[in-house]
Amino acid sequence: MLETWRWVLLVFSTCILGWSPGSINAATDPADVSTLKTLYSSLNSPSQLTQWSASGDDPCGQSWKGVKCSGSRVTEIDVSNLQLSGSLWSSLQSLTALTNLDMSHNNLAGSIPYSLPPNMTRLNLAANNFNQGIPYSISLITSLEYLNISHNQLQNQVDDIFGKLSSLSTLDLSFNSLSGNLPESLSSLSSMTTMNLQNNQLTGPINVLANLPLENLNIQNNQFTGWIPEQLKNINLEKDGNTWNSGPAPPPPPGTPPASKNNGNHKSGSNGSPSKGGAGEGGKKSGIGGGGVAGIVISLLVVTGVVAFFIIKRRSRRSSSDVEKFDSQPFAPLASEVKEMKSVQTPATLDMKTFDTPATINLRPPPVDRHKSFDEEDFSKKPIVVKKTSTAPLNVTSYSIADLQIATGSFNVENLLGEGSFGRVYRAQFDDGKVLAVKKIDSSVLPSELSEDFTEIVSNISLLHHPNVTELVGYCSEHGQHLLVYEFHKSGSLHDFLHLSDDYNKPLTWNSRVKIALGTARALEYLHEVCSPSIIHKNIKSANILLDVELNPHLSDTGLASFIPNADQALEHNVGSGYSAPEVAMSGQYTLKSDVYGFGVVMLELISGRKPFDSSKPRSEQSLVRWATPQLHDIDALSKMVDPALKGLYPVKSLSRFADVIALCVQPEPEFRPPMSEVVEALVRLVQRANMSRRTVGNDQGGSQRGDNTNGQDDMS
Repeated sequence: MLETWRWVLLVFSTCILGWSPGSINAATDPADVSTLKTLYSSLNSPSQLTQWSASGDDPCGQSWKGVKCSGSRVTEIDVSNLQLSGSLWSSLQSLTALTNLDMSHNNLAGSIPYSLPPNMTRLNLAANNFNQGIPYSISLITSLEYLNISHNQLQNQVDDIFGKLSSLSTLDLSFNSLSGNLPESLSSLSSMTTMNLQNNQLTGPINVLANLPLENLNIQNNQFTGWIPEQLKNINLEKDGNTWNSGPAPPPPPGTPPASKNNGNHKSGSNGSPSKGGAGEGGKKSGIGGGGVAGIVISLLVVTGVVAFFIIKRRSRRSSSDVEKFDSQPFAPLASEVKEMKSVQTPATLDMKTFDTPATINLRPPPVDRHKSFDEEDFSKKPIVVKKTSTAPLNVTSYSIADLQIATGSFNVENLLGEGSFGRVYRAQFDDGKVLAVKKIDSSVLPSELSEDFTEIVSNISLLHHPNVTELVGYCSEHGQHLLVYEFHKSGSLHDFLHLSDDYNKPLTWNSRVKIALGTARALEYLHEVCSPSIIHKNIKSANILLDVELNPHLSDTGLASFIPNADQALEHNVGSGYSAPEVAMSGQYTLKSDVYGFGVVMLELISGRKPFDSSKPRSEQSLVRWATPQLHDIDALSKMVDPALKGLYPVKSLSRFADVIALCVQPEPEFRPPMSEVVEALVRLVQRANMSRRTVGNDQGGSQRGDNTNGQDDMS
């Protein structure tokens, strides 16, 4: 009888154990199930993933291959080395309990998802075929300890996404095609012990890594320059294949921790044998003693006092009225001129007859109105002073990083519209069907620590309103990233129309070229003579002139170069582009008149169809200004340099007057170049006098309905 009861008790216990609460509720969380089923489909439903099914409903209870759970939630997915193909579904963020995702050593392609599980500690996507860049969403996974996306085809710069990843101890970005300087946020990786960056195209110094607790660092085969920081010389460092500076390194900036403070150095030192001198000798080498510290502190106080005295004395010399006058000029268009550009219908001060003898003209800048704009020479040396704004601009939309990633396909290269001095521009299509252009400003141009300045930049640019200036409609400032959202012009840039062969773009007619020149001139007149203080564009080129469906021009990048603190450095590479005025190439100083020169070069492009600088041409013809300027007043030579795409369909007098305006704008002496208001008046007179006949009018793409009505000013506006 006792034996029977033992058997009953055994069976009962087995049943109780088998019917644990976890078994009764074996069904997996519905959100996890949905995500895994979609992931299975995006991987082309591979047979290697046994138990996986597009119709399955319980990955945890059915033991799907590589899936581990806790209760009803998926906590790990390890499907590495299974020869999987396809791509990752774009949204994995619903896997909120997932801590480990390993899909390494497969054949996955496309971009890394922009929405990743938010609570992971380990992410391994190494040895696949992922392209594009590193998604912003990684910056939100603050619990991440291990990140490996090596041996892929990742491109673009490494963005400032590491600021909140203080738990990350291993980072492997090796064997990709990443470029640009290392982002400042890498210095925030306070737990980092192993970093692999080898075999990329990374540039610049590695100073941001100096104070990390690194034990292993591989930066081989990049394009790094500068010096190896002292803090990194006592760790396991692999650095060959770069261009390091030889000789003694410059002293570190004040406040930089000494090399001995590096945690990695402490670790390597603790493994070594103790010194022969013991504690006594170590005391002699320990550094500055208490008396030395006191002396340094006293010296610093003395120096600080002297500097403060001179600063106060210097400030006292400046009259309070001057300061008030300078600070009381907030950036804004004059109220009387914002609603509409002044119409140029009164008798022009610059008669077209004067363009027939440009050598005798001595045009000087108009008298300075201090209530309208700064003196040009002063303005080129002083930054624009604007009121500090503590709140976000009210007249533009604030977008999130997630919004813009979805709209641009995670900044997919297929949506790349162009790349300029300040960053890349992407086409963005939103859920409501609206299409906009998103400019992603490079971190080297506007570092993450200038986020407060970025709000002011947005606020200032949002005040610019003109029919020929590209309108700012929104912005994004998150996680150290700075993006501007503009209206989108589907016809592309003037550069594309003139220099890229496209079966969809018909050649620009003469009427359209004059209209583009006049509209761009009006945009510059607005910046130079209507806005107060005046705005220097600094980057006038055909790639920054966007065309709408009616081929009306819209000047882009307006205000960026004036408001971004480091803009001039970003524009340095433009000096050899053919647009820069001679004085900019010599001194680096931009003025209103250097804008006029750039506009003249654009007019040369319009008349000749040539690039400002073309290395494929014979040496004497590579610089468009040098080649064309001597021919501008010879009608026979002028006719030969006209863009062949016009096929001779242009009024000769109109062509000659257009060339006269160019000659004035590209004069080497800036003081002889006319202000933009006079250029506008000259082009308006050109339009009024040309009496462009129907015989010379072609069918412009998107603008043919307006092409026949070109006798008046309105059709050119």
